[in-house]
Amino acid sequence: MAIVAVFNRQEGVGKTTTALNLLAAVARRGERPLAIDLDPQAHLSTLFGARPDRAAASIAAFLAGNAALDDIAQITRSGVVLCPAHAELAGLAASLGKGLPALARLRQALRGAHAYAGPVVIDCGSAWNVLTLNAVFACDLLLVPVARDGRSQDSALAVARGLDALTPVFKYRLARRYLCTRAALPAHNDGPVGAEACAGLSANEVCTTPIHDDPAIAESRTAGLDIFRHAPASIGARDYAALADELRDWL
Repeated sequence: MAIVAVFNRQEGVGKTTTALNLLAAVARRGERPLAIDLDPQAHLSTLFGARPDRAAASIAAFLAGNAALDDIAQITRSGVVLCPAHAELAGLAASLGKGLPALARLRQALRGAHAYAGPVVIDCGSAWNVLTLNAVFACDLLLVPVARDGRSQDSALAVARGLDALTPVFKYRLARRYLCTRAALPAHNDGPVGAEACAGLSANEVCTTPIHDDPAIAESRTAGLDIFRHAPASIGARDYAALADELRDWL
């Protein structure tokens, strides 16, 4: 079992889309991954068709100490187990505090004696707060989507600095990979091109698989589906399948 968190402080870079399609790619291999939605906007939960009406049925109840992960987990139509988010996460982030017990709550649940046995993907919001820090403390790998704009890359560099500042706490350097999203489409649908979004980042930490700016990816989100259910023969589906293979050591 390994844990991947998806995060960038810049909005609109494809965090939730990446989490959704990575989870779907793993499920297509016959595994049953666990998705944890830590974004108060709950986009991932909505895409999986599992947005709860009550905070008590969401990850907010777990973080508040009122429920176990098993109590709120549900099977989605994509074959993924989901711990859904709720809007009350936003207020909870301000009330949990910044002490180690609050920051390590998710880590303890995912690494304890009765932890989930399969791969785990955590979708984070864009704030560097107690919710994101729970994901960072819990994960084996932080995956940082980076789109083709300077703000996105600057934000990825800020994330890297934040992770490095935590190294004395972890006693190790947390693994991170930068994922180039919205890369220019290949001219003849004949192979991946373009990693310009990640040009200023550490080359050995940039995923070799870029996610191309395939309209089918946005269309799949609009349809409330992962890319494999919406357009299995698309460039986007090929990209996310290749990314899941590249990250097989973590997924």
